[in-house]
Amino acid sequence: MGWERICGVASESEFETLDFRCTAVDRCTGCKGLWFDLLEKEDMLRRPGAEKIDIGDPVEGARLNEMENGRCPRCNDVMIRMVDKDQFNIEFESCPSCYGTFFDAGEFSDLKEETVMERLTHLLQTLKSNL
Repeated sequence: MGWERICGVASESEFETLDFRCTAVDRCTGCKGLWFDLLEKEDMLRRPGAEKIDIGDPVEGARLNEMENGRCPRCNDVMIRMVDKDQFNIEFESCPSCYGTFFDAGEFSDLKEETVMERLTHLLQTLKSNL
């Protein structure tokens, strides 16, 4: 099935394609959530300033995050809720078929901005696992 370009969270809103330093990322015109195809999220996390594409209201994003999982805009499968492996407060949706990921407004910016406490916790976990 082709790219539906309809947001599974903000029902019936379409995605707009953004070009950020040669990487195409899709943002919902309604809820401002971000859709990343396979490996785009990892690519964007390494790019300085990429958090600027996350222009939505984090409060609205948090409210939408409480809703049931939506459908994948690529293949229409039901997405599953995931938790970031390093920042447990960040939940996002992932498609089990095409491996794309959806971040509600504010979640990608939060993921990009790892706090000092989160870095320290991650460092301690790494040290503990290497003992």
